[in-house]
Amino acid sequence: MGRVTTKILPVLLLTLLVLAGCNRKLNYRDGQYRSAREMVRLKKTGRYSSSRPTGKSKTIGTTSSGARTKVVTKRPLRTGNATGTLASVIETARSYQGTPYLYGGTTRLGLDCSGLLQLSFGEAGVSIPRSSNEQAVWGIPVRTTELRPGDLVFFGASPGSRTITHVGLVTVVDDEGVDFIHASTSLGVVENSLESDYYLSRFIRAVRPQL
Repeated sequence: MGRVTTKILPVLLLTLLVLAGCNRKLNYRDGQYRSAREMVRLKKTGRYSSSRPTGKSKTIGTTSSGARTKVVTKRPLRTGNATGTLASVIETARSYQGTPYLYGGTTRLGLDCSGLLQLSFGEAGVSIPRSSNEQAVWGIPVRTTELRPGDLVFFGASPGSRTITHVGLVTVVDDEGVDFIHASTSLGVVENSLESDYYLSRFIRAVRPQL
């Protein structure tokens, strides 16, 4: 019996090491570790994929707060129907994807949410206010059912809050839903779905820039 156990132990140890390595490889994607709970959530929403089909990369992430988000896949970007200046603003904002969050930041070294919008509009020759509260009154209020690419969306820090603490830029409105780009405190510049429970519960208002 002792001889059999001696033979089995090395095999068990080797198996455990292989499984540990596989688990580490599976949970690590795009520079950050994902918990098992996060992976289950991504699979349920259909946003997790271990394959990488051809196309352009779209760098999206997840948040620790549980917001539904998209992961990096190599597939064509959804472009929506923005034209002219707003199309340029969206393109510029997307060029900052992956930039880390920095409170008060206004460069590629670090950005906050309102700084991202100010830079993106600024590069298109449009001057907008610096803070999210000021940006919230810069334009005409619109309903969520009337959103277009280029509109600004504003959020509170907690569900039901009416105090604006965050802002994003709508990038896509189509049959798949509404996407917006913003500077997330945990992930930096990313795109998210406005329809996620996390963002809908914190949504306060939307405005359309008057260019």
